[in-house]
Amino acid sequence: MRLALFLELWTVLSVFSACSACAAEIDLAKVAVVHDDQEFQSPAQVLIEEVARRTGIKLPTGAGGATGQIEFRAAAAGENLGTDGFQMATTDGAAPQITIAAQGRRGALFAVGYLLRHLDWSQGKLALAAPINTTQVPEYAIRGHQLGYRAQANTYDGWDVATFDQYIREMMFFGANAVEGIPFQDDRPTPVMPVGRREMNKAISEICEKYDLEHWVWIPAEFALTDAAQRAAHLKQHEQFSQDCARLNGLFFPGGDPGNNHPQDVLPFLAELAAVVTPHRPEAKMWMSLQGFDADEVEYVFEWLDEHKPDWLGGLVGGPSSPPLELLRARLDKKYQLRDYPDITHIVRCQYPELNLDPAISLTAGRESINPRPEFYTEVFRATAPQTDGFISYSDGCQDDVNKAIWSALGWTSAAHPRATLVEYARCFFSAEDADQIADGILALEQNWQGPLRPHAAVEYVLEQWQQLEAAHPELANDWRWQMLVTRVYYDAYQREREVRETALEQAANQELGRQKGRTPSEAIAAANAVLQKSVTEPTRPDLRNRLLQLFDQMWESCRFQSDMTKFHAISAERGCMLEFLDYPLNNRYWLEDEFEKVLALPNPDAQWARLDELRNWENPGPGGFYDDIGHVGRSPHAVRRTDPLRGAGSYWWFNEGKSRLRLSWLITGSPAALVYEDLDPNAQYTLRFSGFGELKPIINGQPVTATHYETEAPALKEFPVPEGSIQNGKLKVTFESVYLRGVNWRYQPRLAEAWLIRGP
Repeated sequence: MRLALFLELWTVLSVFSACSACAAEIDLAKVAVVHDDQEFQSPAQVLIEEVARRTGIKLPTGAGGATGQIEFRAAAAGENLGTDGFQMATTDGAAPQITIAAQGRRGALFAVGYLLRHLDWSQGKLALAAPINTTQVPEYAIRGHQLGYRAQANTYDGWDVATFDQYIREMMFFGANAVEGIPFQDDRPTPVMPVGRREMNKAISEICEKYDLEHWVWIPAEFALTDAAQRAAHLKQHEQFSQDCARLNGLFFPGGDPGNNHPQDVLPFLAELAAVVTPHRPEAKMWMSLQGFDADEVEYVFEWLDEHKPDWLGGLVGGPSSPPLELLRARLDKKYQLRDYPDITHIVRCQYPELNLDPAISLTAGRESINPRPEFYTEVFRATAPQTDGFISYSDGCQDDVNKAIWSALGWTSAAHPRATLVEYARCFFSAEDADQIADGILALEQNWQGPLRPHAAVEYVLEQWQQLEAAHPELANDWRWQMLVTRVYYDAYQREREVRETALEQAANQELGRQKGRTPSEAIAAANAVLQKSVTEPTRPDLRNRLLQLFDQMWESCRFQSDMTKFHAISAERGCMLEFLDYPLNNRYWLEDEFEKVLALPNPDAQWARLDELRNWENPGPGGFYDDIGHVGRSPHAVRRTDPLRGAGSYWWFNEGKSRLRLSWLITGSPAALVYEDLDPNAQYTLRFSGFGELKPIINGQPVTATHYETEAPALKEFPVPEGSIQNGKLKVTFESVYLRGVNWRYQPRLAEAWLIRGP
């Protein structure tokens, strides 16, 4: 009886709640879009087009026959909205009214984006769940992203003008007010460009003019500025470009990466450049970064600026390999702005690498993979942005689209919560009804990459959740943003399944090497090879793999994502080539195959068996010992890992175009703050053994340790006896003196790959 009454009451309450929601909802399906100023023609047209794209409803521009209206009006002088701000007010009733006030079309376009992020829409439906009454003024002046139409990009070079127009418009929906092109750098030929670079660069400037966005360009000099002929040719190229541009606000010259010019040559060159550009584009300012400059060169820049205080300079730019933002802001005259150049497009070998990435991802998804990192970049933004006047991010493709939305939203208000931004992202681009579930699904993708994959059972759960979303939204099958997120879901699940299986196969192969009785070494090797080859002859999860092949095809068609060099014309294997490395071994199959050939070349069976024992016991530290694969977050329990997002973590090395046959632990190295061992026997003798490359200086109890074996060439095995009395209360802590080599390319910096603590007899 009680249950029946409860169900009856629940039904009544549900109906009441539903009716209340219906009553509160503001129907906009029959409103007109009106304005009395030609300045608002573009925002009104964008709103009409975007509503039609989502709902099929074509809003009229005249009031006749309409029930309510969305009105654009010029803001009064006293409203203090600035160029980017807006006010939005809603009047509910039989004829709802939304009034948008802005200084000009840029602010009005930001209001359109805000409205699109909050609409309750579906096919044939357009509504607001509740009135919007807000005044919005952005917190940071510069909020932009780099869109370089060049060969190195993994998508942009395949876009036509209409695609750029739509994408730039959609960046505005989350508050971006600047676009940075790359007009000259990287002239490698590419078969995917639909138009020439000069034509596209001109078109991008016109799109910025159309939407009243700032148009910037990134202009490195990859030649010696002391070369008079090249310098003159470069200046002439800029003069032609400035004449082509509909608008040009900033020219960003990176001090390095690329480039190798001393600031004593850079600064006069920028003065010459300003003299060439400003007659055609008087609004343009020169900007420069101090990337790659040493301490003396940095000091030279500030002394020169303090002395000359040029009006042609807009400010300085931070970014990868620049001096700290705090230093730049402290030394820079307040008449100049400071802009960041954050790398939001890469996950390894970059400014902000993933801190706890499983090698299964770093080795296959690569440097420029589909990489939504909303919570991580929120943390980075809040740590760095207060020193700046804003940012224009480094991006080489639309695989970082979620990150762009996160940075843009934070640039508008640094208090923006990443999940709230993702809900608006999902509502704007995918579904108003399922925005919360999709937002949580994107957050789950970021969590997939936090820690080791093998024990990460949630990866399978995330796959199931996204498969349900796929089934619920077949209309999104051809949407490139949707395809990218779905691809990541299947990619993570596929690589996890592969790592689980291929790890087991390597263990089984090592067992075959240990079965020596009645066998020759060649027979043991043949048996081990047969086991290792099962990853090829008996593929893991062909259903997941086939779905991924389908998705990579679809992304090429929808947004020209170049996931493979041969099939999809990627310019480099390091540039978004997730398909290229889809089946790269996640065990040491390549290394073992090569070592087996060396074993068979040894002079006798005894030597062959001895080497096979070394190979199968490579990671075995013996009784009472410990082993750490330093670069592997799931196999380095004694490593104290760094957690500061601004300092980075492990290094994922790039050899042989990503197809290296080295042992995997030598490809993913780390820089732990310390190694800590517990429950040791204080009376036993221990030896530290390391592999890696270059120099290594371990320290125990504040004292350097003396090596008994020391190599510097990979795998660079080193051994250090632990001094007597070093173990205190069963604990041993090992730290490391810095061996960083100034002025040496990162590829040749010392690195630590593996660590053994071996207990003696």
